[in-house]
Amino acid sequence: MTDSADRRLGDRIMAALDLAIDQQELEIAEQLWRALELALSRYGGPDAFEKRDPPSRLDEVLDRLLTLRQATAV
Repeated sequence: MTDSADRRLGDRIMAALDLAIDQQELEIAEQLWRALELALSRYGGPDAFEKRDPPSRLDEVLDRLLTLRQATAV
């Protein structure tokens, strides 16, 4: 993680979320998803200091989380 973008909290949470999904840890993944939503919501609004687009992989990670939810519900 030498790139400056990799040092942002949202990026680190996304990496942890990926790992939790890979390890099929649904409860942890759910908590990390909530943390990611909170971290990303801090970047919006007209007076925001830092403006950045949502992570490009956000949809992919959400799809993986939904798949894990469905697999665990069975």
